[in-house]
Amino acid sequence: MLRHDDFDRTGGGTMLLADRCAPDLRHAACEVRDVLNRIGDKWSVLVITELIGGARRFLQLHRSVPGISQRMLTVTLRRLERDGLVARRIYPTVPVQVEYTLTPVGRSLLTVLDVVAEWSVRHRAEVMSARARWDITAGA
Repeated sequence: MLRHDDFDRTGGGTMLLADRCAPDLRHAACEVRDVLNRIGDKWSVLVITELIGGARRFLQLHRSVPGISQRMLTVTLRRLERDGLVARRIYPTVPVQVEYTLTPVGRSLLTVLDVVAEWSVRHRAEVMSARARWDITAGA
């Protein structure tokens, strides 16, 4: 959990100290940011939710995540595997087959994602209304 001292209020604004952290610092905000960067990117949550049903091959994932390029899917899967959220299994067939599954750590993230999804559904109208008001006042 973030604490009051995880924020810097100097320089005319409030920002997370994590925004200024070197990658090797062990400050709590830095650690949170490091993990949130992975699950907060454009594609990771979509790939994770596709793996809820079990093992998927690359082309199955590519077809089921609208708009993702093969290159971006490869990058996303490698990052998720590096972070221990996804496991890759290679079958020695011709051609080689590769399956991806959620690891126990990846599965533990599903509870959190369910809460965020629930919150999103519950508050979507309010968020959209706030955006519309802001766009009008900001001249967007």
